[in-house]
Amino acid sequence: MTKQSESTLVICGHGMVSQRLLEALCREPGRPFTRIVVFNGETTPAYNRIQLSSLLAGGTDERSLALQPGDWFRDNAIEVHDGEPVTAINRQDRTVATATGRVQPYTHLVLATGSRPAKPGVPGEDLPGVMTFRDLDDTRVLIETTRRHRRAVVIGGGFLGLEAAEGLRQRGMAVTLLHRSGHLLNRQLDAVGGHLLQQHMEDRGLSIRTKASPRALLGRHQIRAVQLEDETLISTDLVVIAAGISPSIGLARDAGLACDRGILVDGRLRTTDPAISALGECCQLGDTTFGLVEPGYQQAEVLAGVLNGSTPEAEYRPVDTPTRLKISGVPIFSCGQVSAGPDTESVVWQDHEQNHYCRLLIKNQRLTGAVLLGDTRDGPWYSQRILQQDDISRYRDHIAFGKNYCEAAA
Repeated sequence: MTKQSESTLVICGHGMVSQRLLEALCREPGRPFTRIVVFNGETTPAYNRIQLSSLLAGGTDERSLALQPGDWFRDNAIEVHDGEPVTAINRQDRTVATATGRVQPYTHLVLATGSRPAKPGVPGEDLPGVMTFRDLDDTRVLIETTRRHRRAVVIGGGFLGLEAAEGLRQRGMAVTLLHRSGHLLNRQLDAVGGHLLQQHMEDRGLSIRTKASPRALLGRHQIRAVQLEDETLISTDLVVIAAGISPSIGLARDAGLACDRGILVDGRLRTTDPAISALGECCQLGDTTFGLVEPGYQQAEVLAGVLNGSTPEAEYRPVDTPTRLKISGVPIFSCGQVSAGPDTESVVWQDHEQNHYCRLLIKNQRLTGAVLLGDTRDGPWYSQRILQQDDISRYRDHIAFGKNYCEAAA
């Protein structure tokens, strides 16, 4: 085959969403590209990032994180270059340059560069002992740190921060968690749910401070303390920053692609250059960016259909993706509206003995939101009601008790 007739798909990044795209492309009998080349900024091929918290807590090992064995890539003729990130894109020549100096031509380019940890912007962030918790290398360092130190402060009471705090606690560290909002998981839970989760985690040994923000991270050659806005000092040997993420757009922006908070794409995941697509945490569709893996998986299926020609007109449309979490053994489900508004009604059910909590938000006899803590079995059914906007008036009095009661009442 001549180089003129060779078509090459180049993918920048090899995370969970990038791997789903590869698998979707390989499911089709006809290959849309004669070569598929993946440049991975990490030294490890695509792995289950969701399981990093379990790895940190000692509940699993690194081998179980692999999404595909090494021979899968060889069998599917996919070239993966680990530890070799793309550093520049030449759109005119349709080439990318990598950190090793390699120049790789492409017919089509996919940006799956993910996101980077957001930082609170306080003095001392660059001190040794101040870390993030985003990838396998971070997790390895954290595990090693727990063998030498005993005190940690985690900044951020979202899912990642809570998982980091619990993992470090299970490794034997004394952990203080700081969260600037009034309750934990404030994007997924209402205030009551957040406080119930806090009580459960404090009962397990965590120290949690809400409405607390760091003013400075203190130390000369190593982190020694965290100073809060109220001047409180918390001595520590380790700080983990888990204060959200920002899409990684530097590569795209330097290449002249349109960017806002993320790399701007249309419904077919095309950037402002038709030869370049983007998906996952690095992209932005309309005003929406994506911090969960499920939307990225949906985007990967759409993009695979566009690239291989099986569904060339397919478009990705964002939907309200339910949040399913399990923190410190407590299942959590959240979908739709979280906080009550002036035009919504609330239905609340709580079992104090079992630590179960349910709050449903209703507007015009339609379910608009669901928050479940402890018992989440009916979460998917509530999510379906929110999506379909069914009239629930026939079983409204039973809705807090779940699917079986409602179907019997209807």
